[in-house]
Amino acid sequence: MDVQETTIRQLLEGSKQYAVPLYQRPYAWGRRQRTRLWRDVLALERTRRTSPAATHFMGSLVLSSGRIGPSGVEFLVVDGQQRLTTLSILLCALRDHLRAHRPDEPMLAASIHEQFVADRYKAGDERLKLLPSQSDRGPYCAVVDGVAADEQSAVRAAYDDFRQALDAADGADEVGEPHFVERIRDAVLGGLAFVSITAKGDDDVYRIFESINNTGVQLTQGDLIRNHLFMRLGPDGAAVYASWWLPMQERLSSEDLELLFWLDAVATNPAVKQSEIHAFQQARLADLDDQAVTAEVVRFSRLSELLAVVRHPQREPDEAVRERLTRLQEWGSPTTVPITLRLLARRASGHSDSAEVAAALGVVESFLVRRAVAGRPGDGASRALLRACSILEDPDQPAADGVLGIGDAAAVRAALSTGRRQFIDDDRVRAAVLDEPYYLRGRRPHQKLILAWIERTLRPREPVDVGRATVEHVLPQRMSADWRSALQRGLRPGESVDEVHDRLVHTLGNLTLTGSNGELGNQPFEWKRAEFAVSGFEMNRRIAEHEVWGAEEIRARGRWLADRICAEWIGPDTGASTSGTRWEVVHEAIAAVPPGRWTSFGDLASLVGTHPVPVGQHLASELVPGAHRVLHAPGTIPPASRWSTADGRDVRGVLTDEGVLFDPRTGRASQGQRIRSAALAARLATARGPAP
Repeated sequence: MDVQETTIRQLLEGSKQYAVPLYQRPYAWGRRQRTRLWRDVLALERTRRTSPAATHFMGSLVLSSGRIGPSGVEFLVVDGQQRLTTLSILLCALRDHLRAHRPDEPMLAASIHEQFVADRYKAGDERLKLLPSQSDRGPYCAVVDGVAADEQSAVRAAYDDFRQALDAADGADEVGEPHFVERIRDAVLGGLAFVSITAKGDDDVYRIFESINNTGVQLTQGDLIRNHLFMRLGPDGAAVYASWWLPMQERLSSEDLELLFWLDAVATNPAVKQSEIHAFQQARLADLDDQAVTAEVVRFSRLSELLAVVRHPQREPDEAVRERLTRLQEWGSPTTVPITLRLLARRASGHSDSAEVAAALGVVESFLVRRAVAGRPGDGASRALLRACSILEDPDQPAADGVLGIGDAAAVRAALSTGRRQFIDDDRVRAAVLDEPYYLRGRRPHQKLILAWIERTLRPREPVDVGRATVEHVLPQRMSADWRSALQRGLRPGESVDEVHDRLVHTLGNLTLTGSNGELGNQPFEWKRAEFAVSGFEMNRRIAEHEVWGAEEIRARGRWLADRICAEWIGPDTGASTSGTRWEVVHEAIAAVPPGRWTSFGDLASLVGTHPVPVGQHLASELVPGAHRVLHAPGTIPPASRWSTADGRDVRGVLTDEGVLFDPRTGRASQGQRIRSAALAARLATARGPAP
């Protein structure tokens, strides 16, 4: 590679063009970076008054090897595009400042424009000395051509800042110094120095870029994935970028774009961390050809449309799905987004329909609500929901032979019902409502929301506004003499007032919603009853029907609330639970894997709540029909698997005859034919029949 010191003048003069590749992120310098650059330029201008050869080092600029094109010598800007773009914008600001303040000397502005910004003898993009990526090209061309931009952008903001800075500095210049702006121009063009590193081939460009961005350049995981995709596509990626990537980039924030790639990863591998997205996706894409990489960009773009619907449920056309999306958005947990996105993707690909999506999202909501009621809001919920994604076949693959014949909603329910009984059943809901200190468990917004949703079940056709409402203790947390007397009347033998109060005050049966929590306080029940009687909440008017409020009334209301919760939010599929002897369940699951499909030791272990090692040891010690279809998670055949076929034939040969596809390069079975733990649970649920 060629390494030399250079200046902006040397870089931009002559017939040269510097193109920002598609894989680079959009222009992102903010006011802090621009202010620092402007201060450096001002300091350099002052220094050059006495030391005309002074320079200021701007860092390295990494370019690809130049080639001869319509614009002259063309380079790709591998690193340094933010600085090069900012300085080009500053030159435009200098040009326009001179046009406005030195109209009698038009050549001052013209020389900047025609030598360092755009070539007047060329047209279109070929005229530009710097050619930004497509997302910045429109606003940059507006600045170059001196026309007003239709909308604000980072490019336009930089230009406006530099114009204001020039006006302020020029107006404050010393008397007798009429050539300040020319000195600023000369400082920028001749005093800002770079080390230019020009690579000699595409392989060098890729290696240098990866090295730079693995050693401190602050790119997001989404940036790195974009870079990898469009480095792979090269010049042919321009149309793909314009048609698919750019709309996605405009549709989502940078945070949601990164989230999208993580959601796509965890749908098939729940163990992937957000810091590992780039490495995971890079490995997944490694064996794909250009056509398949293009298909991946298209797939990501279509997924981004669905993520935008998750973020903005009002865009969803189906009323039932829109309601479920809105409720999950109200819940506010990011753990629901992966499975929601997978459900919407399956509908978009024709694998499901809106009724199934709405019902499946209702199962997810039930799973969350029941856990919150039982005081286990965050205990493994994220992992359970991520694992449930694996029950839903990849929407980009043809529908499997009946693996989801029970429907997406029933499949998700079966998935969440397996393992360590994380889906709370009716008995545990009732026990929790009556005995658990609901108010002391979980997140306060969720406590309020569940009460609000219960209120909506009482008035399903009327809007319920709970925006300013808070959770109210009917029996107050601090008892007055009146309340002690009220509790005294209902004591059972051996009970004390304080014991009953401590046991019941925070239970769900004693909680409601009110907009006047401060006024109610620890007022006597007679006072609260009058307020509740005219409340806008139906649940409060029902409390007002009681003449007294004590232990029996709290328990009775708890039983009523438990009944409503169990009726409104579906419980687990008891037929999908892993009851019985562990190995019997493993054998049953293996028998449910059909020819042409396979599962893994880890999937079986997850199904019964153990580790893959004992599963492997068990299958190695017993002849289990169908066990040849149990492989390692990457799709590799265990070395000791010859025993797993009854006639001792080679396992790969048997699996191939059954229809399992193997990658000829890696020898791994197709992940598209793998049946994961949740899908195994769904098959078991189907085999056992509908749950009672």
